[in-house]
Amino acid sequence: MSYDPCVDDYIKWRGHEGWVYFKCDEYITIEIGVKRKECNLSDHIHKMNHILLVCQKYYWDEIVYLRSRTSIHDQ
Repeated sequence: MSYDPCVDDYIKWRGHEGWVYFKCDEYITIEIGVKRKECNLSDHIHKMNHILLVCQKYYWDEIVYLRSRTSIHDQ
């Protein structure tokens, strides 16, 4: 059975570990880090830069599922 990634799953792929941040039919993005934005403007809603790795759908069979924030897969 092949793994179908979901947002908020914690996965491993090609030596990187991180959270599935976005998913569409063609690819997922994996959040492998965050960094505080250096700009201190008060009107910025988002205070962090997200470091994302793109994984195309044809590589999803290489992904190792580790856990989920929502625990849907853990039930």
